[in-house]
Amino acid sequence: MSEFTAENNLCGQTLLQIVAAGNSIIAELLRLKDYVPSNFFLQSKEDISKYGEILFDFSYFNVSAVIDKAIENNQTLYDLDDDIRREHIDILTRFYLAFESILLYAHELKSYVQDLNDGIFIQQTIESVLADEEGKQLLCESLYIYGAMLLILDLHIPGIIRERIIVAYSRYSAQKSHGDSNIDDVCKLMRSTGFSNENSITTTTSNTKKISYSGSYPEEYFQRVKFDHIFIEMIIGRLRSDDIYNQFRVYPLPEHRPLALANQASMLYVCLFFSPQTLHSQAACMREIVDKFFPENWIVSIYMGVTINLLDAWEPFKAAKSALINVTDSANVHEITMKQEKNLNRLLTESKAILKEGILTEQTLMNKLTKVLNLIREMNVSIRWLLLHTNPTVIDLGNKKCKQLYDQIITDLGGKTNNVLELLLNTSELELKVKEMIRELLTKRESRYTDCKKEAVERIQDLSVAFSGVQPLMKIEKNEGLMNWFTEIKKEIENLEFSNPNLSGRKLIQLIRALEDVQAYHNLEANMQVKQYLLETRNFLHQMIHMLNIKDDVLVTLQCITDLSYGWRSIDNFTPIMQFAIKKQPNLVIRLRATFLKLGSALDAPLLRINEAKSEDLVSVSQYYSNELINYVRKVIQIIPKTIFELLSKIVSLQTEVIQELPSKVAKDRVKDYAQLDERFLVAQLTYKVSVFTEGILMMKKTLVGVIELDPKELLEDGIRIELVKHISDALHNGLQFNSKAKQSELEQKLADLGKIIDGYKRSFEYIQDYMNIKGLKIWQEEMRRILNFNVEKECNSFLNNKVSEWQSKYQSFTIPIPTYPQIDGSVTFIGRLARELLRITDPRCTNYVQLSSAWYDAKSQQQHKELINLKFFNKISDSIDVAGLSGVDKLFAHMLTADLTEIYSNLNKNTVNSKQTTEILDQFLKEIESNTTNFKLYSNSASKLNKIIPKHMEVILKIGQKQILRRHISYELNISCKFKAKNYEASLRNFNNALLTDVRAHAIDSSSHPMPSQELFNELRENLTSSGIYEPYHKIYVRTNANQYHCAFLLFVVIVQMPKLNFIATELISKKVNLEIDGHPFIVGLLTILRQFDRNCVDEFLKLLCQYLTICVQTQLSSKQELTQDTLNAFYFLQTFLNVAEIPQNYVYQHIPEIMLTQFVYFSEKS
Repeated sequence: MSEFTAENNLCGQTLLQIVAAGNSIIAELLRLKDYVPSNFFLQSKEDISKYGEILFDFSYFNVSAVIDKAIENNQTLYDLDDDIRREHIDILTRFYLAFESILLYAHELKSYVQDLNDGIFIQQTIESVLADEEGKQLLCESLYIYGAMLLILDLHIPGIIRERIIVAYSRYSAQKSHGDSNIDDVCKLMRSTGFSNENSITTTTSNTKKISYSGSYPEEYFQRVKFDHIFIEMIIGRLRSDDIYNQFRVYPLPEHRPLALANQASMLYVCLFFSPQTLHSQAACMREIVDKFFPENWIVSIYMGVTINLLDAWEPFKAAKSALINVTDSANVHEITMKQEKNLNRLLTESKAILKEGILTEQTLMNKLTKVLNLIREMNVSIRWLLLHTNPTVIDLGNKKCKQLYDQIITDLGGKTNNVLELLLNTSELELKVKEMIRELLTKRESRYTDCKKEAVERIQDLSVAFSGVQPLMKIEKNEGLMNWFTEIKKEIENLEFSNPNLSGRKLIQLIRALEDVQAYHNLEANMQVKQYLLETRNFLHQMIHMLNIKDDVLVTLQCITDLSYGWRSIDNFTPIMQFAIKKQPNLVIRLRATFLKLGSALDAPLLRINEAKSEDLVSVSQYYSNELINYVRKVIQIIPKTIFELLSKIVSLQTEVIQELPSKVAKDRVKDYAQLDERFLVAQLTYKVSVFTEGILMMKKTLVGVIELDPKELLEDGIRIELVKHISDALHNGLQFNSKAKQSELEQKLADLGKIIDGYKRSFEYIQDYMNIKGLKIWQEEMRRILNFNVEKECNSFLNNKVSEWQSKYQSFTIPIPTYPQIDGSVTFIGRLARELLRITDPRCTNYVQLSSAWYDAKSQQQHKELINLKFFNKISDSIDVAGLSGVDKLFAHMLTADLTEIYSNLNKNTVNSKQTTEILDQFLKEIESNTTNFKLYSNSASKLNKIIPKHMEVILKIGQKQILRRHISYELNISCKFKAKNYEASLRNFNNALLTDVRAHAIDSSSHPMPSQELFNELRENLTSSGIYEPYHKIYVRTNANQYHCAFLLFVVIVQMPKLNFIATELISKKVNLEIDGHPFIVGLLTILRQFDRNCVDEFLKLLCQYLTICVQTQLSSKQELTQDTLNAFYFLQTFLNVAEIPQNYVYQHIPEIMLTQFVYFSEKS
């Protein structure tokens, strides 16, 4: 860390913190761009008609009171507005804070500049900061970062969307204190710029954006926050004149100077918009800038691969546009392209040669380090030009000249896009090898230096002994002079210290020359062994020199020249080529690993200042960029799992449709038929291909990409999960679509077909798991359950006040996303379509439910009394969409019931408490009941008066009863399945439930010694009990509400009015006529469910009123010597069935009705 950014230097630390915050803000903007609520785009006519009256731009502030009043007076708009607020307030707050942070960044930078001018920082001025190397970099970056964040914001979050977000935040968060004081300034900065980015509205994944913009863009945008003019000019002046990052030492060749200044050129491009007069009128200055920074290139990477063509960007600026004329001349572009093509072919040849097995060794690298570094440098220079100029820019302003230049380059290169990718792969592979070798050498260089010195000393010692004559070596004559000379050389070598590289290096060179001289002057070449010893000694001395020369600076140089941040987005254009190559040759992923690591170097740019500032944002920012890179790696490698599933589909087809299942016993003459050798060979062949693709991806090593370790096995498993989720989701979505106009239900056939597809995938997945070295069954169960739970959650959202957004769902994953589909027939997902199809088939208006057979029968069509659905049908649903799917349908019915019950309570209150006419009727009735002066006419007269409002309630009551019966069937199927597949688990749940209830009862008796179990325990147990079918739907409380004195009386009249429409046959009350659209059992269950939502006394009160009605009916009819009417008998059947369904013993109502009436009504019915 330099003196300027030292911890005790307030001036430097303040500026460093500002720049670090700027990088963090950009990361947050890039992160948030994928989370703009879809309805804020107002893309479709449906969205405009639905949300157009509650989502506003800044024009809202002019008439806010009028608009708010209109929303409050319209209940539909008010509810929709409230839904938007609850669903999106968290993300809207985060967006607003991000917008506000841009404004605060600008104000902090302005304040810092003002403090420098005012002398607040002791002995520091703008000039002194710019004179310091680190200060110059940071000050230039501070302005550049602000400009970059404005451009990136406008690119990804269009102005109209920003306005709607800010207005929504302002309306929904009016009482929040944080940030509200800045909202006016935020609005001024964030208002629409006239920059229209159509693709950002339709998609967030496209790399190329088609843009339209006003002529003054981005001048006016950059002037919304005014900076000191002198400060701007000084920054631009430094960027124009200085090499602020000292890149010339990394790129020493003059022809590489534009690349050395590439990052600085990006900064200058952005900063020039703060000085529009320079772009408009200073022709000489702009010509100087173009000649220095853009002599052969016209594509600029603004920030992390966001590229733009200067011809597009500088079109409105006269001086800037004219400065580019010579550079973008067709003849000049052709000449540059031909030069690049020549370099491309040459570098491909050289890189292939050096990457051959055994060519690039440590010894070769040490001997030719400079040449290798030069080759890497040239390859990166060529790749940068080719990658930027042969791919569409991220921001495409639609300039025809740009399109012509692009087409000309592609034509001149002969469409050699594959060669560009090949060079990129070669470069990445060479860089990785060189970096790994150098790191290893740096780690072990001292020990290797010592080893080489030891070997050299031993050989010189041997030579000294050899010339002493003591141990003759191949008849070497004694030579005391050489003996003493070699002894001295040995001492010199021993004195060479690694810690003093400069002195040791000079002496090593002298020693090597001395050994060469002694070999030549003393005719030592005649003896091969002496010559060999001298040669080996010189080699060891050379290696010692190499060990001294290898420094950390080599890695720093490599880090500079191998930067690929400019290709962060452009490289995505090579994805189809990469995938095609992988599909053809799976082991190519080994080479791609090096490319991904090279791309990972782009993370250094945004993280450098954040790390230096020791900011808390380091983890989140590095996590974001690492995840982005990992997602790109997954995208490229996904071709392998995709191909595996294509092969798997063929295996599924063969196993389900062609290959016969082998029975337990086979007749001898049928063995050949079951063998099916050709088909089984084809399965084996497809399986082998799967194993080849699996082996290809597993050949990758574990790699640290950013801050995330990339495990090839995990990569394969995630890829398999992605494809599995996609295929299963498609099968469920396409398989469960129904024709509501069909005469006969398609449900059973659809479930059978879907079950066959799902079972085929499951069987093949189990078969193939060993060849892919994955836990297939575990993956299958986890993903199947996740898909089903996600779709259930999504379907249930429409019934929730606090909706769960897709990005908030615990079942949705950014890595392994569950696909979403457009709504069909009013249902968001296949779960909704399945549930609504069940409701359609079992509609009580056209079916009869018979409890004895637990089945629904057709009551209207030509096939009257045909069985439609029975208890076994729910097993077919479970077989098709798993137990989790059936449990999900049950959960959806529970939410529907809650909505229905809420509706009917609202209607009950509306038609009883809030209706004067109804309350008068019921008041009179209740008074006469209490005074025991009631007669049959009172019931009939009151019922006729209330008859007009009862049908509205009947429809909802029947719906409630229908869903309750369906839930009971589902719970039975879930429980039977659980008992069969996991009997110990089922028994444990029951025991645990009983134990918990015992604790609750003990707590009710003595709360001090028996604490209440935690709510979390109750919730978790409830979920497990529900999914296992251990619950009774008829006893469930869905809505907590209080009954008033009129509810039970009104529901009694609902029953009385329905009795003439029913007829008792065998064991059930069914509709007398087809057109009456009523079924007795759903009616009874629905009524019981409604009553049970009130307090405990409500059912008793209803039974009391019903028994009083029956008593009066019997007394009236018997006193007039008439037989009991069918309506009276129906009421008795109703009471008996009600007691059975409610599981209330018959003797319980003897307190309200004489026992003989209940025991003898059967006799009366038979007699009638």
